[in-house]
Amino acid sequence: MNKKNLIESIAEYADISKVSAGRCLNAFINAVAKELTAGGSVSLVGFGAFSVADRRSRKGRNPRTGKAIRIPARKQPVFKAGKALKEVVN
Repeated sequence: MNKKNLIESIAEYADISKVSAGRCLNAFINAVAKELTAGGSVSLVGFGAFSVADRRSRKGRNPRTGKAIRIPARKQPVFKAGKALKEVVN
């Protein structure tokens, strides 16, 4: 499912227009991104939690040349599925 399909599905379930569903989805994405950028987390009970994890720097290898490279430290967005979501999937 891509973003367009998700918007169509939201519009159908919520009985709203696709334009409104698109705005809602974009607002959700922007709110989550803003909170994660500020170093916080977003928890949706039963669905899951979005958070930020720190990845330390490490050694890597360029697959084309085989030369060793240093991969810098960075922040990684993380999603952990909630219990209810896990149960629905299984």
